[in-house]
Amino acid sequence: MNNFACFGKKLHHLCSCSFLKLALLSQSMGFLLLCYYRFLLLRAKQFWVELVYFVTLSFLGYWVLKVLPVRTTDSFTPRNLDLFFTSVSATTVSSMSTVEMEVFSNGQLIVMTILMFIGGEVFTSMVGLHFKKFKLMMMMSRTEKTASVNSDVSSLSSPAKAIDENIELGLAIEPEFPHDQIDKIPAVDDQSLTLHNSIKLLGYVVLAYLLVVHFLGVAMVLVYLAFTSSARNVVKNKGLNVHTFSFFTTVSTFSSCGFVPTNENMIVFSKNSGLLLILIPQVLLGNTLYPSCLRFSIWLLGKSFKKLRDSCNYLLKNTKEVGYLHLLPSLHSSLLVVTVFGFILVQLVPFASMEWSSESLSGLNSYQKIIGSLFQTVNSRHTGETIVDLSIISPAILVLFIVMMYLPPYTSFLPAKKIDQYDLQPHNQRRKKRRGKLIENLIFSQLSYLTIFIILVCITERKSLKEDPLNFNVLNIVLEVISAYGNVGFTTGYSCKRQLNPNGDCQDKWYGFSGRWSDEGKVVLIAVMFFGRLKKFNMDGGKGWKLL
Repeated sequence: MNNFACFGKKLHHLCSCSFLKLALLSQSMGFLLLCYYRFLLLRAKQFWVELVYFVTLSFLGYWVLKVLPVRTTDSFTPRNLDLFFTSVSATTVSSMSTVEMEVFSNGQLIVMTILMFIGGEVFTSMVGLHFKKFKLMMMMSRTEKTASVNSDVSSLSSPAKAIDENIELGLAIEPEFPHDQIDKIPAVDDQSLTLHNSIKLLGYVVLAYLLVVHFLGVAMVLVYLAFTSSARNVVKNKGLNVHTFSFFTTVSTFSSCGFVPTNENMIVFSKNSGLLLILIPQVLLGNTLYPSCLRFSIWLLGKSFKKLRDSCNYLLKNTKEVGYLHLLPSLHSSLLVVTVFGFILVQLVPFASMEWSSESLSGLNSYQKIIGSLFQTVNSRHTGETIVDLSIISPAILVLFIVMMYLPPYTSFLPAKKIDQYDLQPHNQRRKKRRGKLIENLIFSQLSYLTIFIILVCITERKSLKEDPLNFNVLNIVLEVISAYGNVGFTTGYSCKRQLNPNGDCQDKWYGFSGRWSDEGKVVLIAVMFFGRLKKFNMDGGKGWKLL
């Protein structure tokens, strides 16, 4: 009996120690996470945060896609590299494909929908706004603490000495200001509070914008499928869930990804003009017209609610102080609308005139051709959904699409002359700025990096370029690389009929041209997709290089 009592005491002691160690471990982990969170807010640069974010999402998406079964388990299973390629493509909203979309099961399509949603620019920018809000809160809290220390030691004869003694005793943190400037530390002013409240409001506006547009998009697609038997039959005949198709297509369109859960993309819906008209606003609202629509939403919110009028006016008048990339000044926002529709018109006229009687639009009536041409030209800027086979359209149109895919989404004509404040700075500040910009001056331009990537692909695919020149030509490779860089997803595909030396085992597949590339070429294109998703951090690259 005593042995059992002794054993019980030891077991109780062991459990108590284990529980105590577990509690200490959890506290340590919580402290480390808190330190990591503070580091992200105050120290880490946004580029590295977003790079880690997209890479982590890509690997996580690959792991989930690999765990879930595919629809074609008996006949075909995607390779690991192709699954990772697909995950990267969904995360970076590029819609480059090396596997047919109908291979993926309903669960995998849902995972890809989530990846596209949280990888879209609107969602990631909203997360960035919340980080900025918390960072501003921490800075305001730090300013209040420092001001409190200042008030405590202001009555002493030697404030600097008092602060040093408090630091040594561990009663105070070391201030970030020199001792001779501690009396000049400002308290939290009304402007800081206004900025914080405005950023907080902007975050809620972006969230509401994101949810409302998605809700309306999904609802309209579902209603259209319910009342249009031809479109509904296509979805059902392909074994797709109607709700999954609606959510997947809406999220993909708004996030400017371009994935569609059918092998043929939107070619099978080329005669469903109503569906195309539903998706066209989604393309514009989620990409090129997002800043203008966001600014209009803020203006409308300020007009509708008096309590929010001051914050809304602050957001509209102080876009530079807010620092949100997608909140543009009034002039830029207005000219952006004109530029977007101007680019659409520049593409629509030559596309419709050159392809009206061609094979690409065959079988469509005049109304369907007009809506299809409009849908195609709207998607060329960054979404990538297509109703035509790009391999059979005119090379001139392909070159035009390449130019449009290269242009950043907020490209606009700004006649206002930009005032350069650089020369107005003191000499010592200019020297510091020069030293800080030394690395940036050595960075290449976007075109330089794209040229390097194209050369690398030509090297990895040099054998195919010689043996299969009609499929593997430089124009198709350039279009594929620029499409990946612009996160568009346009591709010419691969056709066995264009082989100079026909291979009896060759089968035409409904996936991108890159699906026929070597593994090395696919890895290069993965790098291009990451580079294109983060290109906003290098838009000023190449300014140190002058062509005379």
